[in-house]
Amino acid sequence: MEEVSRENIGLLKKPSLDASPPGLSSVGAVFILLKSALGAGLLNFSWAFSQAGGITPALIMELVSLVFLISGLVILGYSASVSGQSTYQGVVRVLCGPAIGKLCEICFIVDMFMISVAFLKVVGDQMEKLCDFFSPNETLSGSVSTVPQPWYTDQRFTMSILCVLIIFPLSAPREISFQKYTRDLPSACIPADGLRNPARKLPRMIQGHVYAMMKYRSWTRMCHEASVSIYCSMYNQNLSHWTLVSVASMLACCLIYSLTGLFGFLTFGDNVSADVLMSYPGNDITVIVARFLFGVSIVTVYPITLLLGRSVIQDFWLSCSNVWGCEECVDPSETWVRVLLTGLWVATTLLLALFVPDIGEVIKVIGGISAFFIFIFPGLCLICAVDTENLGPRIRSSLISWGAVSILAGAFIFGQSTSSAILDLF
Repeated sequence: MEEVSRENIGLLKKPSLDASPPGLSSVGAVFILLKSALGAGLLNFSWAFSQAGGITPALIMELVSLVFLISGLVILGYSASVSGQSTYQGVVRVLCGPAIGKLCEICFIVDMFMISVAFLKVVGDQMEKLCDFFSPNETLSGSVSTVPQPWYTDQRFTMSILCVLIIFPLSAPREISFQKYTRDLPSACIPADGLRNPARKLPRMIQGHVYAMMKYRSWTRMCHEASVSIYCSMYNQNLSHWTLVSVASMLACCLIYSLTGLFGFLTFGDNVSADVLMSYPGNDITVIVARFLFGVSIVTVYPITLLLGRSVIQDFWLSCSNVWGCEECVDPSETWVRVLLTGLWVATTLLLALFVPDIGEVIKVIGGISAFFIFIFPGLCLICAVDTENLGPRIRSSLISWGAVSILAGAFIFGQSTSSAILDLF
């Protein structure tokens, strides 16, 4: 392990693809982390409270998960400072070796791409519901009207315009710090599909809450995937300062999730829907406003997923050029290359979101991949990073033990989520 670690540390001199002066304030970092963390679990938490057996066990499980979430963010910030890399995959590649690094890159691209498709799918559904509200297809007598909907309310048209005029311009910039300008937009979430309950052998508290929180983790909470880029974009990259940023953002996230779950559960009890908005009347103006705000929030989060996925593709491009010795290859950091990759990403995800009938089952199957980014990869990075540091035996053994616990927890969640999703297919 020592030889491998020292060899990897020799890669620290490799220049970062997006090396540029950091320009993100602490407040901006907190908002971006919070915006990245809020997702479909928000609307799903009322259902999770019901499945967990009530308020007390649900809050206990939320606090336990909070410890791992904060720990993962701190570990990733520490690993970034040790490795000298500015991307998640770069940190894993340097600290854990090229094989684990390639696995991370593959998981990263698949995860970010499917998150992007899911985001557009949900935005399209929200826009369709809004169009139905403003252009009702029923007459005053309650019968269905034969008048066709206007062409400009068609989802293919509205989504295409949205992607061209809003999503693409937000996704094209080079740095993630650009997202600080959208931090004041509503930090909301995405509606989730109805969940089933396949983990029959687990205690009800664990199966209900862990399954509800983790099954959609790949496209609900992605702050860990973005954390390294956020950390490296900050003015102040002191580890203790990053710890405060992580704690503040996750506490705010936990508060929002818990209050939403609590109010929904107290209102509807065990009859609450998996998407709590579905428990409210569809013509309620408050629900309509909520759907609009959710859509706005998702539009501002989509560029983060694209930037992260694009950075992996650019890194892979650059590494292949170095291996093949192609000195005349196009630099992937060129502006026109970045714009081209952004356009292809937006166009492909839009086509899948519009023309694939049901990608929900596929998203469920790959949902367990997120456990790698929250638990497994951070645990591996911590163990490998400690091996390169001059630490006392007690501190070293404690950190290695925590890394092992994180890996085991991630392996359990990945196995539970993936097996449950596969069972749901049949």
